Amino acid sequence: MQGEGIRVDDTRPAIRESAQHISTNRRGAVVAALMLAMALAALDATIVSTAVPQIVGDLGGFSVFSWLFSGYLLAVTVTLPLYGKLSDTFGRKPVLIAGSVLFLLGSLLCAVAWNMAALIAFRIVQGLGGGALQGTVQTLAADLYPLKDRPKIQAKLSTVWAVAAVAGPGIGGVLAAYADWRWIFLVNLPIGAAALWLIARYLHEPARETLSTRARVDWAGALAVFACGGVLLTALVQGGVAWAWLSWPSLTLFATGIALVAVVVLVERRAAEPIIPGWVWHRRTIAAVNLALGALGLLMVAPTVFLPTYAQSVLGLTPVAAGFVLSVWTLSWPISAALSQHVYRRIGFRNTAMTGIATAALILFAFPLLPYPGSAWQPTLLMLLLGAALGLFQLPLIVGVQSTVGWTERGTTTASVLFCRQTGQTVGAAVFGAVANSVLAARLGGASDLDSVTRALDAGTAPEATRAAIADAVHAVYVGAGCAAAVAFVVLLVLAPRRFPVLKEQ
Repeated sequence: MQGEGIRVDDTRPAIRESAQHISTNRRGAVVAALMLAMALAALDATIVSTAVPQIVGDLGGFSVFSWLFSGYLLAVTVTLPLYGKLSDTFGRKPVLIAGSVLFLLGSLLCAVAWNMAALIAFRIVQGLGGGALQGTVQTLAADLYPLKDRPKIQAKLSTVWAVAAVAGPGIGGVLAAYADWRWIFLVNLPIGAAALWLIARYLHEPARETLSTRARVDWAGALAVFACGGVLLTALVQGGVAWAWLSWPSLTLFATGIALVAVVVLVERRAAEPIIPGWVWHRRTIAAVNLALGALGLLMVAPTVFLPTYAQSVLGLTPVAAGFVLSVWTLSWPISAALSQHVYRRIGFRNTAMTGIATAALILFAFPLLPYPGSAWQPTLLMLLLGAALGLFQLPLIVGVQSTVGWTERGTTTASVLFCRQTGQTVGAAVFGAVANSVLAARLGGASDLDSVTRALDAGTAPEATRAAIADAVHAVYVGAGCAAAVAFVVLLVLAPRRFPVLKEQ
């Protein structure tokens, strides 16, 4: 490939043949299974949101319903490194099957939940399986296809996410309104059963007897990573929401999390096969992609969380129309990702990603320049362009970093970049939430926050000045997102090698 450095893959012969072996075993059926598995994880991120009123009306627990989303997100994020290591040690198939079974068990338990506490607990069970779905599907996508063909499968997976983002809220609303909210979880069962059957029937990996001496799992490290991630992410998710940032619960959680970081470092340094090996951060390419995709997760919070509020409160759009303004980026993102191969084959992975993120930064910085109150087509056009820019940024990095490692390291590498992206989203939600609330407090005085202000607008009790304050708050968030994009650009420029050290395919 022009623009990339090539080095020989020194992994064991049996492992080098993995992708070729899998590809000859009815690859189309396996791809269908991966798309179904990805659909489970993608739909679950959006389908529940529109059914919250019905769920709360049936089970109660309004004060803690946000944990339906936070609990799932925490479980997915903290288990990604573990599943990545397990897939490198024991193979992708057993990890994907186990994760799918756990996800479906959680779905079934959610459908029979008798109160909000039980539903939250079962959502966490779902998330424990969802971490395996997200990480292992992305790893298998690289196993199935040689480098030149990987954009095909990545484009298909991106399309699954796009369709889920658009269709999920609608499906959830229809099921909650005309059937019962429990069907939101029951619909996972036939989809998951079909994916499981296809995986069990058509996915065959070569035997790896040569790895028997390495089949050790760092369970102490896994527990430490899980505890550390859970505590820190809980502090970020609940800070400024359930309690003030400088309150005792928040400070205690952050202090505990920092102490657990030291424990993780100590345990992982002594482990023979650590869950988070040091080479993930010692290799320039992987470290740069981790940091860049962490910035991507952070900047994605601006449109996904704050744009619907802006569209409804400032532009006066209905919830459906506001959803359309947001969803247009899911149309341009997969198209751009699919076409990115024509760019990175000419100028390389790093330069392609830098082009995409530089364009995204300009678009994000342009958002505050929109007129007030403006027209709906203006943010819609920016979102369409933003999706195209981010498609040009994300896919080359994922394809590129997966191509720099052999089979025995690909699961860990893929999990690390997904973990960083998920963590970036959690950090972004906390940081940008604080930014928005501080701007509102400065514009309106007192302790105003975005939730209370938007509720007042919905009730028709807020003056026009409040709409202008919301516009200022969202503008500030987009400036922050633009800064995150700029950080990603600098990381790639300074840290990433100009040519990714791509392994020579056998």
